[in-house]
Amino acid sequence: MLLFLDVDGTLLPFGASRPYPVYDYGFAPPASDAPPLLTRIDPSLGPRLAALRCEPVWATTWMDDANECVAPWLGLPQLPLVDWPDPAEEGNGAGGRLHWKTRPLVAWAAGRPFVWVDDEIGDADRDWVSAHHPERALLQRVDHRYGITDADLAEMAAWLAANR
Repeated sequence: MLLFLDVDGTLLPFGASRPYPVYDYGFAPPASDAPPLLTRIDPSLGPRLAALRCEPVWATTWMDDANECVAPWLGLPQLPLVDWPDPAEEGNGAGGRLHWKTRPLVAWAAGRPFVWVDDEIGDADRDWVSAHHPERALLQRVDHRYGITDADLAEMAAWLAANR
């Protein structure tokens, strides 16, 4: 089972209501050349995502920076990266409501079941995946203000337990 992971708004929350200073986690600060918002990512998410027993794949525009900065911060190994198409080449069907990642993720999954965690998933994406992907898929939309929460992880774990 694949686990497509976004970074911005998903692992890295954008909400001002939840600051993430390094000392809250008890981890050493990242390298001085690391992205300045990296410390807003809760490092305890790494083991919790690994516990889902999926094959994680970066589904983010961070590209190689996800492996160079985010993976070590989370204690994850280097992960495969989805290679995004040129935006000019990627049509945005469903009246412009289909997320630009949807088609490439389904293509990357190549018929395998997957979980996609992102803060920009909508109904058009769910409908498109249901119509064009032959396997099970959970499109888990998270609130960008908080990123992945305990409730999100519990929902993903329950779905995975029911769909293995």
